[in-house]
Amino acid sequence: MSGERVTVIDIARAAGVSKSTVSLVLQGSPLVNEGTRAKVNAVIRDLGYVYNRGAANLRQSNSKSKIIGIVVNDLTNSFFAELAVGVDMVVQSAGYVQFLSNTGESVDRQSEVIASMREHGISGLILSPARGTEAGDLKALVASGIPVVNVVRQIAGAKVSSLISDNRGGMREAVRHLAGLGHRRIAFLGGFPDTAVFNDRLNGYREALAALGLAPLDDLVISSAPSRAGGVAAVERALLLRDPPTAAVCLNDAVAFGVCDGLRAHRLEPGPDFAVVGFDDVIEAQTAVPALTTISVDPQGMGRRAAQLLLKQINAGKADAEAVVGSVRLVVRQSCGAASDKRERLALL
Repeated sequence: MSGERVTVIDIARAAGVSKSTVSLVLQGSPLVNEGTRAKVNAVIRDLGYVYNRGAANLRQSNSKSKIIGIVVNDLTNSFFAELAVGVDMVVQSAGYVQFLSNTGESVDRQSEVIASMREHGISGLILSPARGTEAGDLKALVASGIPVVNVVRQIAGAKVSSLISDNRGGMREAVRHLAGLGHRRIAFLGGFPDTAVFNDRLNGYREALAALGLAPLDDLVISSAPSRAGGVAAVERALLLRDPPTAAVCLNDAVAFGVCDGLRAHRLEPGPDFAVVGFDDVIEAQTAVPALTTISVDPQGMGRRAAQLLLKQINAGKADAEAVVGSVRLVVRQSCGAASDKRERLALL
């Protein structure tokens, strides 16, 4: 991996201070006055310097660090916890440890976290980008030579590897399944319209409707936070329509769980009264009541594949970008109303 080109001496020269002053600023010493600290930090940002705080005790001078960074946009979604478990299975056996951090959909927080991880000498990064992340936000990271694997969400123009699910194909399969059960007004619930995953899954939904001869109606596409609370809010709006849907495909399982909560609040039972299909197949999908019909992407398997892709680049000593699309499959359970029919279950065997 290429080292940092900017040195402490470069910073000192540009800021008009001594090398020792720069070192004190980097160490967070209270001995430096605020004016000088601000001036030095401004130069550090302008020059793109990263202080490798952990160099002395986390790696030897002639070896790579054994740290992998994982930065996700929403750790409250159990999908990412499962993904992190999958990553850990691979990196631990390879002698690495992982640093895990949550950005809460904040690009600023994401930048801070990545900078901190670089200071500690990470060998590579697995990133599920915060909403609004652009290619320029990763420019310094890419320039440093640190391998990066984006998961779940792609960033247009970013010269990093990516691992995503077959979002369009999965959503097409979900819609076809619901149509096969007799549903004609099928809603698309949850997600932020300014994210790639939302648009990919929405396009799959629309493609399936068109192929089935069903008109895609804008009022049946209801965006919300991709969370359980967002699912409750989305189905509330759907049920208020003059001609409400009888089924819904959801951006993810978290939204689907919220949709089930919202239906019950209206004394509607998920499955028999309103069909619900999620997307992810997190562990809770199997044990929920009713068990959730969903598009399985195998979150732990996705974590393992992301880690393998990252380690491949680390071991090769270069960060050549690769784009991988993982396969998905429909898992039929009770929430769509199909699994209560014995003939439907037998047809799936």
